[in-house]
Amino acid sequence: MRRNGRDLLDRRAVIAVLCGGVGAARFLSGLLQVVDPAEVVAVVNTGDDAELHGLSISPDLDTITYTLSGRVNRTTGWGVAGDEFTTMDALAALGGDTWFRLGNLDLATHLYRTGRLRAGRTLTEVTAELAHAFGLELTVLPMSDEPVRTMLELAAGGEVAFQDYFVRLRHGVAVSSVRFAGAERASPAPGVTDALGSADLIVIAPSNPVVSIDPILAVPGVKAILMSRRSRVVAVSPIVAGAALKGPADRLLAELGGSATAAGVARWFADVCGVLVVDDADADQAADVEQCGMRCVVTATVMSDPSIAANLARTVLRAGG
Repeated sequence: MRRNGRDLLDRRAVIAVLCGGVGAARFLSGLLQVVDPAEVVAVVNTGDDAELHGLSISPDLDTITYTLSGRVNRTTGWGVAGDEFTTMDALAALGGDTWFRLGNLDLATHLYRTGRLRAGRTLTEVTAELAHAFGLELTVLPMSDEPVRTMLELAAGGEVAFQDYFVRLRHGVAVSSVRFAGAERASPAPGVTDALGSADLIVIAPSNPVVSIDPILAVPGVKAILMSRRSRVVAVSPIVAGAALKGPADRLLAELGGSATAAGVARWFADVCGVLVVDDADADQAADVEQCGMRCVVTATVMSDPSIAANLARTVLRAGG
């Protein structure tokens, strides 16, 4: 049965997960091994969204969809397994811009999304249609139907959109500040407020705090709900032994005045989170985490295989009571 955000008004969400990127997708895959998918609502970052080649692209929504459907490229953590890039190669031969590589199968998703949005459907509705087409049983919601774009001010000067920073510049440049353009005019997508307000447990997945979770919290009303339900919020640190497993989370935290440690993640989320789950490698930081007014739980968090992801999910569920 197809579900979209509005259906949540008629049923109580059990576990709401704030998501962005590969780490969140892997955590969700573990969570779905141990709970009924119908009890899970994924609220997904859309600050990374972009329009390229005239197409509406939602990287985090697609990474989660491909991962949970079993079709993700497991080597990269994104894109479709076995995809080919003949369209991009042909575009390059014509002199087109191909710094953002899109596989042929991946292009089909973007073509579908773009056509449906231009036909007047909302991003929430199109996301539900794609989730159904890929056989997903959980509810997947964008954080907002209005555009919110993550913009990064570079230390060397100038501001770039997230995909320019992450892909074109290979996130190899220093950042001095981040803003979420359009957030002040946005509203939570249908079902988001209901899911967060009624969930038995809210999880902040192991995602980049700055560019995957903060855009969701920037949507008016979302952070206030988490603050009011702080004791029911469990976060998983994406920093292990002082480094991000994937992407620039460690550098961004340091560049923006935080620290690339589990304790630094605790300080970043201190006002919205009551429990932080950290990796065994960071057990010595438990006291520093708890100084932030949250409980610290130590376990294996590097999801190198499905069993570890499932065990991490069980630990998070226990931590949230």
